[in-house]
Amino acid sequence: MHSHHNTVEIIKLSEKQKQQLIRLKTKTGIDNWNVLCRWALCMSLAEDSVPPMEDIPSDSNVEMSWKVFAGEYADVYLAVLRQAYEKQKAHLDDVLFSEFFKLHLNRGISFISNSKL
Repeated sequence: MHSHHNTVEIIKLSEKQKQQLIRLKTKTGIDNWNVLCRWALCMSLAEDSVPPMEDIPSDSNVEMSWKVFAGEYADVYLAVLRQAYEKQKAHLDDVLFSEFFKLHLNRGISFISNSKL
């Protein structure tokens, strides 16, 4: 167990998220999973509302480390996420930090999938 609970180690996408991102790659010409995922996360965190509780499976073969996901701005992403977590965790029943991240990423991917790009 890590002493730092507020970290994310590995990001593993669901099959549904993978399919949504494949369509986005085609639409946007952006070829990197991590760039699209960062964009999605930021869109969700920009909303004041809490993301819906959902059980998101990690059933795709797309996986990346936090380092790959967050790149050179890893500290910034982590700080923003921790701040959002402190603010929103009261509205989310016992949700772990890594789950909180997954909920926001999931909502963000839905947002960009549904937006007119």
